[in-house]
Amino acid sequence: MRRAEKADRIRAQLEALYPDTPIPLDHTDTFSLLISVLLSAQTTDKKVNEVTPSLWAAYPDVPSLAAADPDAVRAVIREIGLAPTKARNVVKLSQQLLDLHDGQVPETFEELEALPGVGHKTASVVMSQAFGVPAFAVDTHIHRLAWRWGLTSGKSVEKTEADLKKLNPPETWNGLHLRIIFFGREYCPARRHDWSECPICSWAGVGVRQSEEARRHRRPTRRR
Repeated sequence: MRRAEKADRIRAQLEALYPDTPIPLDHTDTFSLLISVLLSAQTTDKKVNEVTPSLWAAYPDVPSLAAADPDAVRAVIREIGLAPTKARNVVKLSQQLLDLHDGQVPETFEELEALPGVGHKTASVVMSQAFGVPAFAVDTHIHRLAWRWGLTSGKSVEKTEADLKKLNPPETWNGLHLRIIFFGREYCPARRHDWSECPICSWAGVGVRQSEEARRHRRPTRRR
């Protein structure tokens, strides 16, 4: 099967499985979405959703967070990974929003990626989900699944993003990125994954990549 045909079939299957694509990070506006996505790096959306209610109770808007002590913010978000760095970035980001953007979240990739702690993936999520701009936010989960399915060489997340954009119409990117995430969580975990039982890997998975993944996860045998 040609890669483009496989991509079309996968997209149709994901649309049938997940007709609705809610954003898994709890938020009330563009600013809270931006902060939640920033906090989600190297931690789970579930954990972010557990700490953000306390964060917003203490710092409900841009000015209050801009004036916050980073150590106090760190104490609120201490349960998530990289909390000290994220706390500093959240405060600096809020200050820059006040100083450079009148307290509003900017609506361009360039301006978003210039904010502290905001990389291309975070900017892509905000641009797509808050502003409706076609973007394909590729995280490690999407990178892994696209590689398993033979939709990309898997050499880098940048290459995966470019390949997925070529294979899928722009109007599908915003929903498709979320559908792949939902699918990965429900059917396609990183470890102990049964390719034969997976609704997509069972027919789209690349055998040599299954073998490579098995070798990578196999524990070395101890010498006696």
